[in-house]
Amino acid sequence: MIKKINWRIGCSGFHYKEWKNVFYPALLPQRLWFEHYAKHFNTLELNTTFYQFPKLASLQKWFATSPDDFIFSLKVPRIITHYKKFNSTEQLLTDFYAVAEQGLASKLGAVLFQLPPQLQYSVELLQTIINSIKPGFTNVIEFRHNSWWQQKVYDELAKNNISFCGSSHPNLPDDLIINTPIVYYRFHGVPVLFKSLYDNSFLQKKIETIKKNKPVSEVFLYFNNTWGTSALSNATWLKEYIATKA
Repeated sequence: MIKKINWRIGCSGFHYKEWKNVFYPALLPQRLWFEHYAKHFNTLELNTTFYQFPKLASLQKWFATSPDDFIFSLKVPRIITHYKKFNSTEQLLTDFYAVAEQGLASKLGAVLFQLPPQLQYSVELLQTIINSIKPGFTNVIEFRHNSWWQQKVYDELAKNNISFCGSSHPNLPDDLIINTPIVYYRFHGVPVLFKSLYDNSFLQKKIETIKKNKPVSEVFLYFNNTWGTSALSNATWLKEYIATKA
């Protein structure tokens, strides 16, 4: 029996003024926007934790105000990935994982490490990153320099149950890398970063590629083309396509 894939489709954030009157009803208070979002999508990528360290009370509130089957993917703070670049970040990461696990509990999906574009591949840096990441979580790394797109990187991450995050980005390969049973892909907008609408055919090809990989168990697909309403259009279409075709 082939195990059914668990599809998680959503956006990178939800609090965008351009979405009012298009997605959010005109008279709906902003405090109820997330409740409305969660009625339409089953996951959210929390970008706020990238800019400031998550507070336990905030994550507990996300947990309490979301549906039972809702999942959050949490972005690792930039102080770890961008400022310190994994140097002397042991305590920061310990604290981050603890807050994430306690705050979101069963609704914690993936932990996303987004690396800065100036960080190029090296054997030493790859090992530093791997050694910094705590096992037992759904850990995902999004590299922003194309030197990381090589098989030995995929394989080394796979040995440690770390997923390589594929992405559609103007300056990076858009390959859908599947190196673990957990697939994570971010649609940033091409050719205009954070804005461009994707053709349905492009999205369909990604889904068909995933379906051909039998070991895949869970898929996280997030639209970061949130400048305007492209993310909403793409995520809604993809959700409906998967419901009927996947």
